[in-house]
Amino acid sequence: MKRTLEPELMDDLDQALAYEGADFETENRGFVDRFREHFPEFTEGHILDLGCGPGDIPVRFARALPACRITAVDASGPMMKLAGEAVKQAGLADRIILCCERFQDISLAEPVDAVVSNSLLHHVPNPLQFWYRLRQLVKRASPVLVMDLLRPDSQEAAQAIVQHYAAQEPEILRRDFFCSLLASFTEDEVAAQLAEMNLSRLVIDVVDDRHWVVSGIIH
Repeated sequence: MKRTLEPELMDDLDQALAYEGADFETENRGFVDRFREHFPEFTEGHILDLGCGPGDIPVRFARALPACRITAVDASGPMMKLAGEAVKQAGLADRIILCCERFQDISLAEPVDAVVSNSLLHHVPNPLQFWYRLRQLVKRASPVLVMDLLRPDSQEAAQAIVQHYAAQEPEILRRDFFCSLLASFTEDEVAAQLAEMNLSRLVIDVVDDRHWVVSGIIH
């Protein structure tokens, strides 16, 4: 099945609210746990979260790594509004900076100590832009963890995944989930992207029936 693009930004408030209200506890907790398992020596520094959505993941990182500060980036205004509320409610506004910008346009005073990103790449029309910018934004010898959806073999397979994991979710979320699966990448495509950007030292792993993870140290 060929990739079908979806909108780069989730600018609809109803979409953002549905996403915020969905049960991503297992995925988001697992994402933070995976970072800590892969990089146990990383306990302090500046983490950049690309595509932070409604803010659950940067809040989790700030709580799990109390000596770290996080810059959380998302170009969706509604998502950033929800993220701001989440950060304020968690009492972490002193350690989490929110930037409502496209990742292509973000400007930092200096490269960060680590980059994480969950479920951004499938929104990007040209994935090489993402890997190129990621490499620019992080210091050498720094940890990288990227997770995203895995494109199924067919629309029928994508619909089956939506039915299995999101049958009880609102229609708007099920629709977005289906479109995101169609817009995502296969393991081979991600491997080819890494090779083209000279990032082959990063390791790609398919962790379940709908996610891949890329992790490693940027050299």
